[in-house]
Amino acid sequence: MSERLEDLTQAVLNFRDERNWAQFHGLRHLMVSLSLEASEVLELAQWKSDDEVEALAADAASRAELADECADVLAYLLLLADRAGIDLTAALRAKLAKNAQKYPVAKSYGRREKYTALE
Repeated sequence: MSERLEDLTQAVLNFRDERNWAQFHGLRHLMVSLSLEASEVLELAQWKSDDEVEALAADAASRAELADECADVLAYLLLLADRAGIDLTAALRAKLAKNAQKYPVAKSYGRREKYTALE
């Protein structure tokens, strides 16, 4: 990842502003759009076996489609975070720290249970 989140956010904001779309990007609209775009990622797996889904990355056309959908998700996430005043880098670091407390390596290594089920 060569570009900083701030640079990507500014690029998305510029794209939006050049089209006068900020008027359509209230917080609720961005939340809904993020969810819809994430669903389009999931749609790529609909009705496919695990092996077929794993093979998406090996096929150039499928990987390109997945990349487009991931880009849409990222764009809406950046717009949402900007609108809400969230520093995504700081938020992720804070969340990783919380998760490290919930999922200590000694209890969670190689396990898929939720933290409430770890002994």
